[in-house]
Amino acid sequence: MFEGFVLDPAVSRDFPGCQVRLVTARGLRNAQEWPATAQAIDELQAELAAGTRALAGEEHPFVASWFEAYRRFGTNPRRSRPSLNALTRRVERSGVLPRVSPAVDTYNLVSVRYGVPAGAFDLDRLSGRVVIRYSVEGDLFTPIGEPDAPEAPKPGEVVYAQGAQVLTRHWNHRDADATKVTEESANVVFLLERVDRSAVSDEHMSEAQECLADLVRPHADEVVLGVLGPEHAG
Repeated sequence: MFEGFVLDPAVSRDFPGCQVRLVTARGLRNAQEWPATAQAIDELQAELAAGTRALAGEEHPFVASWFEAYRRFGTNPRRSRPSLNALTRRVERSGVLPRVSPAVDTYNLVSVRYGVPAGAFDLDRLSGRVVIRYSVEGDLFTPIGEPDAPEAPKPGEVVYAQGAQVLTRHWNHRDADATKVTEESANVVFLLERVDRSAVSDEHMSEAQECLADLVRPHADEVVLGVLGPEHAG
């Protein structure tokens, strides 16, 4: 049984301004159409085409704070890019938001709109505590889309992990295959992340969380919001 998220004290110490906003949805209907998300994506793409919306680039504090964090734990952010930067670069090149499923499309939309990394896990594939911690010898990661290609993270990068199973590499660079959200996922936890309070305010994080929750709520039986930060380290 899933017991929740925990921020490791070492990560809390090194990144005291980090925060994760949680949106937990149960009874999710991810195989149906989500009209509000589809409309919002169309509007975003129209703004990009018209040049009336600019996406956060590498020099923007939203992205630069993640580049700095990656460098601090030994990752080259141009080789293994933070998810926000990878997504915005892809959208800038193509002019469209990639489509996967309504739930995934929704958190990608919120990520681009608010300039914060976003992701999600299938709750039914989580067990015990998921800890945001530094990777160690013996950890194992199986990349999304590559279930037969496990890899061992280099010790010292920030990861989400349950036991020795790593669920994300380089904090939010890449997700694991086992806990990915699919159309069949009925219980999902969405995450919005910040690494530096001076770059992204609590108010901005709250607005992004509420936007995500509002888009998810019509398509779930229950939606619960939560916050994880250094004050919850354990």
